[in-house]
Amino acid sequence: MTAFEEFGVLPEIAKALEELDWMLPTDIQAEGIPLVLGGGDVLMAAETGSGKTAAFCLPVIQIVWETIKDIQSGKTAKEAKASLSQPWIMSTLDRGNAIAVSPDGKRVQSREQRDWNGVRCTRGVKSGKWGFEATVTDEGLCRVGWSTLQASLDLGTDRNGFGFGGTGKKSNNKQFDNYGEPFGKNDVITCLLDADNGQIKFFKNGVDLGVAFCADKKIVSQGLFPAVVLKNAEMEFNFGNKQFKHSLPDGYKPIMSATGDILVKNTNGESGAGQVTKLVNNAPQAIIIEPSRELAEQTSEQIKKFKKYLKDPEIREVLVIGGVQVKSQISQLQNEGADIIVGTPGRLEDLIQGGYLSLANCRFFILDEADGLLKQGYTKFIETLHQQMPKVTADGKRLQMIVCSATLHDFEVKKMAGKLMYFPTWVDLKGEDAVPETVHHVVVKVDPQNDKSWHNLRRHINTDGVHARDNVRPGNNSPETLSEAVKLLKGEYCLNAIDKHKMDRAIIFCRTKLDCDNLERYMKQIDRNNYSCVCLHGDRKPHERKANLEMFKKNQVKFLICTDVAARGIDISGLPFIINVTLPDEKSNYVHRIGRVGRAERMGLAISLVSTVPEKVWYHGEWCPSRGKNCSNTNLVEQKGCCIWYNEPQFIADIEEHLNVTIQEIGPDMEVPQDEFEGKVIYGEKRKNMGSLYQNHTAQMAPIVKELSKLESSAQLLYVKRHLSKLARTC
Repeated sequence: MTAFEEFGVLPEIAKALEELDWMLPTDIQAEGIPLVLGGGDVLMAAETGSGKTAAFCLPVIQIVWETIKDIQSGKTAKEAKASLSQPWIMSTLDRGNAIAVSPDGKRVQSREQRDWNGVRCTRGVKSGKWGFEATVTDEGLCRVGWSTLQASLDLGTDRNGFGFGGTGKKSNNKQFDNYGEPFGKNDVITCLLDADNGQIKFFKNGVDLGVAFCADKKIVSQGLFPAVVLKNAEMEFNFGNKQFKHSLPDGYKPIMSATGDILVKNTNGESGAGQVTKLVNNAPQAIIIEPSRELAEQTSEQIKKFKKYLKDPEIREVLVIGGVQVKSQISQLQNEGADIIVGTPGRLEDLIQGGYLSLANCRFFILDEADGLLKQGYTKFIETLHQQMPKVTADGKRLQMIVCSATLHDFEVKKMAGKLMYFPTWVDLKGEDAVPETVHHVVVKVDPQNDKSWHNLRRHINTDGVHARDNVRPGNNSPETLSEAVKLLKGEYCLNAIDKHKMDRAIIFCRTKLDCDNLERYMKQIDRNNYSCVCLHGDRKPHERKANLEMFKKNQVKFLICTDVAARGIDISGLPFIINVTLPDEKSNYVHRIGRVGRAERMGLAISLVSTVPEKVWYHGEWCPSRGKNCSNTNLVEQKGCCIWYNEPQFIADIEEHLNVTIQEIGPDMEVPQDEFEGKVIYGEKRKNMGSLYQNHTAQMAPIVKELSKLESSAQLLYVKRHLSKLARTC
């Protein structure tokens, strides 16, 4: 048995992991895998590169595969038949996408504010006089009553459904007529059926509202089921499992005492005992959301590797990202189907709104790099998806939500977890942000007032054009001139850092896509061979982004120039250097960026170029008509423009306070002192003469175990002495 199998992982998955040379689980995998397999909501926090992706992918793949296998073998059908002896409950099979059914099957809820979502009971009756109660437990719109299995879940909109709504109208076959009076929160609606005579009536808080419908005998003979449809509302049902709040009329009995078969909707839409709904092609069991295309592609590739030996049935994963022909993704969903969806928010939203992707069978909702998703503005989208997902799955399991991030301490992540997750278990192996010992990070001050070399640059980087209309010239020490000087100097300092440390592999972070393009052009202009580079940012075509990342991973180019899109989750092993041309304005993003180096106990160097004066930069927001494309409005945001003053001295101070450290400053010569390290440091390799930076677990625990052994021995000797002394006294 492998180490992963000891955590409950299937042998077929463990075999695939062995081929990847994964002999032992990482800490986050050891903690996270059993929790997900156990069925609970989980929040995971650990450093990027610590194995978070496998920590949620492995158990999700396993549970999805086992569920499909159960359906194919008919196990779920047997379970449905076994439920014949169970009480009357609202069905977890026969319901709309956004309907949540409580574990006891008596309370239903929909938080969808625009659309109606319905649900039916597991049982129906064909004869006799029966009644049940429905109590409105929250504000919203609802319509309750009776329907056949052939009826639409939108109760009362076809000839097979009979409903009474909170607006005081009864409805059948889209015919809405005044009936009784409106009802709302805390009102109790008694729903009565005289199946022998085809009469349907309702009581409100015990008051008889009269006969509402006379149903055709052919419809009644199909069997009528308690049903409800909701819009942002909640109702609780009493089928006779407890005393009714209002007595039923003479001759009527609680419907729970009926002895009819349990009938559910089968794949043909017909009634039958113990039938189970077939998994629909476009209704996956797991939705994994990533903040970027690159991360989505990376996760999708990992899933393919993990599921390699899971056969009969095959797990179908589909990658859903923007920049790819949507028609091919729609075709794949409709024809081949999907069990696991990995995607980015934009394309997912398009497919769901277009009706091409259903959430009806979703049992896993996974947010990877959640803090990144929330900071990109997808909070509302995430909440909407969660509302539309059934909270109890067709086989009676509760929807599981898994949230992964390197910064669970982010306020927005905590807020979202409190709102959407169900008593989640926190797996926090990271704690507050900190920089590993393997990362040597330094600051180089870029001071245009002291370093005037920008006056005489023969070749210089193209700047962002912010100061195109300003009177920028040497000798003019205006804020605009100094800002432009910083932009020129940073291009030079970046190349100086590369030359000084003989960098042949590094990620270079710029603030904007335009800055990335300008730096790429400049480096190729200076020396296309020694500074071979590619760009990775949102304006590049998807195929180009993928190709550029692959070229960098395969060492076909030396430098990857990117925005923060690559700061999260992109796993590039053995990276020795990163350069921050501009500091991020988010403290946590600094940790994400420099966390690209210093992995697997290998030393890494992160150099940040920090301006000593404010720098004027582009800041295109919702107010910008083109969102930055060909924009030339260089006024400040306060003046209805698209620029701000970027204060890097303040940012570096905030970062130091956040990390509780003073980041070492070096000069423009890029000389990095190594006195604090024992032995010679070679970035990208392990520290010389030091072995591992960390003691292994056994070595760490040995002194403690030794001390515990002594204490235990002392305790046992003390017990024996006292016991012998007691025996001596009694004798």
